[in-house]
Amino acid sequence: MGIRINVVVDHPIDDDVGKALGLAQAVGEPVNVTFLWEGDREAEHAVLVPSATLALWEHWAPTAYPRNDVGDGGRTATAEPELDHPREFGAFTLFRRRAGGRTAVAREGVVVAELLEPGEVDWLQEKARDVRQGFMGPKQRAAFKEFLARQPPVGEQ
Repeated sequence: MGIRINVVVDHPIDDDVGKALGLAQAVGEPVNVTFLWEGDREAEHAVLVPSATLALWEHWAPTAYPRNDVGDGGRTATAEPELDHPREFGAFTLFRRRAGGRTAVAREGVVVAELLEPGEVDWLQEKARDVRQGFMGPKQRAAFKEFLARQPPVGEQ
């Protein structure tokens, strides 16, 4: 669970987006990103999750994220993401996926992170933690629960 870094990006300023993507790759932890769009568009909030972290969560999470059960950043669960060309930001290329609404972030042809909705990130972390705890012995599970109880809530980090 660790501390989550918060970044605000003026979009479409390529340098800002590239720096935020590089930060997530460098720290290897999820990074909260707020995209500030030109004009009247509302700011968009997402979490940039390194691929290895996402793979670990998805390994332990028992099922797919229920798109209609948790808030989805203002979009309706039935809305299909807008088809868009890949966008390049410095060394990174973003590929918005129509299925699931995620955006894959590639560097030199390798997906290094994904942009996910904050609700999906919270759900994946919680489900992965719960399933993983089921594989711990009683002493290890008790120690882990004690450790989690000492962690500050996500909003207070």
